[in-house]
Amino acid sequence: MAYQDEAQLYSCMQDLFGQVESDLPQATESLIKAKLCIRFNVSDPEAMLLINAKKRPLQIEYGRANSYKPDLDVDLTGEALHQILLGHLSLTKAVGSKKVKPKGPIWKIMALADLFYHAQKIYPQIADACRPQS
Repeated sequence: MAYQDEAQLYSCMQDLFGQVESDLPQATESLIKAKLCIRFNVSDPEAMLLINAKKRPLQIEYGRANSYKPDLDVDLTGEALHQILLGHLSLTKAVGSKKVKPKGPIWKIMALADLFYHAQKIYPQIADACRPQS
């Protein structure tokens, strides 16, 4: 399993998005240009992330108490998210195989491609760092 629990998933995502925003600000440009608000409904573990790119700076909310109505809802497992961020699963294949299920204007999901592309450069180190030590 990619993440033991929702706390570990949130911790990894906070590290990832923090680093993306500081080191690769261009990664969020297509989301901001699209003025997109996307909610990720993650299962296994149960978690929710909301990326609001309606205005600068990009806002990310972790947890179920989201204060915005998303333009796009995306259902996926923690494992699918992990595989996409590692670069082992493309967003297109994930949608085609129903590992990622967008609800809403489906064409808008491609605005995520840029973010995932840049995130894949730094996620492997973050994934190693947030793995539980046994």
